Amino acid sequence: MKIGYFTDSYFPEIDGVTYTIKLWREELEQKGHEVYVIYPDGNYEPGPREIPVKSLPNPFYAGYRIPLTRRPSTLPDLDVVHCHGPAPIGLLGRYYAWKHDLPTIYTHHTPLEEYFHQSVKFESIATALSKGYVPAENAFLRSFDVVTASTERIERSVEHVQLPVGIDMDFFQPTEDDWYPDRTVIGYSGRLSMEKNVSEILRAAEECPEYDFVVVGEGPYRDCLERNAPDNVEIREFLPREELPTFYSSIDAFLTASTADTLGLSTLEANACGTPVAAADVPPFDRTIDSDNGERFEYGDLESMVDAIETCLATDRETRAAVERYSVSYTMDHLEQLYHNVPLSREEVSAEADNSWRFSEEERS
Repeated sequence: MKIGYFTDSYFPEIDGVTYTIKLWREELEQKGHEVYVIYPDGNYEPGPREIPVKSLPNPFYAGYRIPLTRRPSTLPDLDVVHCHGPAPIGLLGRYYAWKHDLPTIYTHHTPLEEYFHQSVKFESIATALSKGYVPAENAFLRSFDVVTASTERIERSVEHVQLPVGIDMDFFQPTEDDWYPDRTVIGYSGRLSMEKNVSEILRAAEECPEYDFVVVGEGPYRDCLERNAPDNVEIREFLPREELPTFYSSIDAFLTASTADTLGLSTLEANACGTPVAAADVPPFDRTIDSDNGERFEYGDLESMVDAIETCLATDRETRAAVERYSVSYTMDHLEQLYHNVPLSREEVSAEADNSWRFSEEERS
């Protein structure tokens, strides 16, 4: 099949959506499909089947660009359109599919309403935008044949298929190299933005001076975090992807206080490398993190967060086995089923995919 991925998040920006698209594309092309990625241009040299759309810098959120437009006639002939966001490129994908009468799939990655509060100066305006945005996105999502999301709850009033984005279990596994052999290190990897609440990690570091904390990432809050970081915190730029398994394997626990993740891919990648996770007791971590692969804490409660860290450090767990069910190989099997079955009604596709996913989970257990 010729599959079109329409996304507003792509290289050189590094985030969970970018890496998910890269992983899914590689997996699908190994299976013989052709995957075209349509994305906003930037400081990135496109490779085969990567199609940039002219764009401008984003004054509200550094690193993400504002696409302009591209004529659908300049895009390749596709068999299915798969959109990965509701912004201009996603709208382009939906229009292309309507124009050519193609089946459509949408994957919900990010609750964008969470970002208004860090991008808009006035709280009242940000709140109003958030309230107006969700109904608009609901209407957009209902125009697709199938909507997928990593968990069963996506805070959207649309029927959807639960399809975790998946972990490359062959790539993310424990390594022999250890960057911190003589130190106890608590780590984090991800965007340094408001909704990730990395400032909570700094609070934990102040409370635990006997441990070192390593924060890996980029984002609009980096300068603020660097100014306020205690001496036992090191803030590093995003690591090359090939170094992430070593980082995850070297730290003693992964810590996140994020309240806006849809799956928390980095937490599961750390688990795949043998490292326990301390996470806030909020979605999706209330479903993905338990006693098999980590500990949860009450968000905002410093004592609870420190206790979760200490328990992770003191307890041995088979964290890799706990996240096998999120392997990308399972995800790709079900995604291929969706691509082949998407011309069916949304209800038929949702029932078929959900039943298949439940069967595979029971079979694996």
